[in-house]
Amino acid sequence: MNDALAIDVAGLSKRFGELVAVDDLALQVRRGEIYGFLGPNGSGKTTTIRMLCGLLTPDSGRGTCLGYDVIRETRQIKLNVGYMTQGFSLYQDLTIRENLDFTARIYGMPNRQEAVEESLRRLGLADRQKQLAGNLSGGWKQRLALAACMLHQPRLLLLDEPTAGVDPKARRDFWDEIHYLAGQGITVLVSTHYMDEAERCHRLAYIASGRLLAQGTVSEVIQNSGIVTWTVECADLYALGAQLRGLPGISQVVPFGNQLHVSGTDAALLEQSISPFREQASCRWTKAQPGLEDIFIQMMEGADRHG
Repeated sequence: MNDALAIDVAGLSKRFGELVAVDDLALQVRRGEIYGFLGPNGSGKTTTIRMLCGLLTPDSGRGTCLGYDVIRETRQIKLNVGYMTQGFSLYQDLTIRENLDFTARIYGMPNRQEAVEESLRRLGLADRQKQLAGNLSGGWKQRLALAACMLHQPRLLLLDEPTAGVDPKARRDFWDEIHYLAGQGITVLVSTHYMDEAERCHRLAYIASGRLLAQGTVSEVIQNSGIVTWTVECADLYALGAQLRGLPGISQVVPFGNQLHVSGTDAALLEQSISPFREQASCRWTKAQPGLEDIFIQMMEGADRHG
């Protein structure tokens, strides 16, 4: 067992009937880091998170979560992990305080009232503590859910698309809190669809169809992607995009504001295909570093072709 790793699993697989939700997955997450978990809907992210926190038993595989065996020691894992589900899972007809007090009772916390008070203060919920959870906005529900996750002082947070459906300011405030917690030594594994959030992680992994396709820091993922990207600006992006799509060496043509991102994995073939268009005076072409979105669209399409 590696004490530097909060999560260290290999060969994790989970099947539901004919559906292989997770296929021979290996993950290593260091203690105190924020680890982004990316992938399209149905890629196996939630199933993986539930296996890590002891809610689902893997069909095969081995490993540890906070040093506890993911198959034999699931009770200990649950006591030391905070799991924030994809949808709001607290009681809509209870107040903020009542929800936190109920959660503290579930964990059998001896200092329940003190823990609730500290949680209300720490997450800025004290002034709203008498509000019903069902009447809160998405951002405040998110803050309440995080407060409930943190009540028992877990060493690992598993957050399943925690910022879905909240406004940009609430998302930024949430991520500021996540970085604060990581600074206190808490490990965070967070699934997200937002590329700007992925860039705020220390490291990240991308999975599709239950299989790990890439992992590392943002710069490592970009460097190892093998993708070449050109940007182009011109008067009629729609018409240009229609001409470019399907040409040899061009795997994706994606609008980004007033530009198109034109990408492929064969640099020579890509340049050959765009060469006639680069001679047009009305278009301005620039070779660019691919972004995370370019890379993940490419991975998703590749996974669809080979899935």
